[in-house]
Amino acid sequence: MSETKQQADTDPNSTKGSYVTGGQEFKRDTNYIETRITKDGRDGYPVEAGRYRLVAARACPWANRTIIVRRLLGLEDAISIGLPGPTHDKRSWTFDLDPGGKDPVLGIERLQEAFFKRDPDYPRGITVPAVVDIASGAVVTNNFPQITLDFSSEWTGFQRDGAPDLYPEDKREEIDQVNKRVFTEVNNGVYRCGFAGSQQAYNEAYDRLFTALDWLEDRLSQQRYLVGDTITEADVRLFTTLARFDPVYHGHFKCNRTKLSEMPALWGYARDLFQTPGFGDTIDFVQIKQHYYIVHEDINPTQIVPKGPDLSEWLSEHGREQLGGRPFGNGTAPGPVREDEKVAAGHNPMYPA
Repeated sequence: MSETKQQADTDPNSTKGSYVTGGQEFKRDTNYIETRITKDGRDGYPVEAGRYRLVAARACPWANRTIIVRRLLGLEDAISIGLPGPTHDKRSWTFDLDPGGKDPVLGIERLQEAFFKRDPDYPRGITVPAVVDIASGAVVTNNFPQITLDFSSEWTGFQRDGAPDLYPEDKREEIDQVNKRVFTEVNNGVYRCGFAGSQQAYNEAYDRLFTALDWLEDRLSQQRYLVGDTITEADVRLFTTLARFDPVYHGHFKCNRTKLSEMPALWGYARDLFQTPGFGDTIDFVQIKQHYYIVHEDINPTQIVPKGPDLSEWLSEHGREQLGGRPFGNGTAPGPVREDEKVAAGHNPMYPA
């Protein structure tokens, strides 16, 4: 289909190269740098503690996944993290939260610099998450679905004692099937609603989204987690969309048939995960709202960021324990968040102002 409206933003929320088709339907560019960091180093980048830096904005749901998995697996000592601010321009995410506006390890002001170190003529969007080779300053990969899978399967030698198995071999086929539907219909489905270029495209996207959410509501009314009786990669991928649903997608992207808080099983599931170490303690609701409402000027030209909704209910009892399940399987919960990686006070009900 021909491209009729280019989306010029620089993250997977509205990736450069994503576009509205001739039929006015939002299409996402899913072509990323597919280089992998592996135990055998077959792509030229072997697993090595201290060699790489994960650049992951808290505002972005795709980057948020990597923050969660890194924490659940205890990879903080092996892979450092850089946190860009919640907004960006058409060129790049920037390190405006760091002293002097530069990442303290990479020494750069814009993530774009690391992409251009890899390819001076890099033609695609400057996206997070991205893993950067510290010595060369060049991006290794920004292939967000593969990054978290590799954290689970390739970085086993640096995971903490008690790290959960988020991608168990005997469940991988089912996890992959669930992930495919969740990505297509939910993770990306909210964007198809928000960036629809016609009423028909919006109506179709809306119906597809809520068909999938109804399927998830039914599935999660009968089991605590998406696949099996423990937390897996599938739960991480769904959670980051659910955390943004009421603060952003319900209003900003017109996904307004039902709030998350009005879907009992999904709302209980989301709160269960939020209150599980490694999930809610990575969520920065202030940055999330700033990103969407300020960056997406075509949807919100005033750039006014809403004060609501009330987020205190994220800490209310969820009752999901009655469905059984063992959150970390044979593993254990991660320890407290490192002081220098905590969400700012007032940005999350776990961290009151």
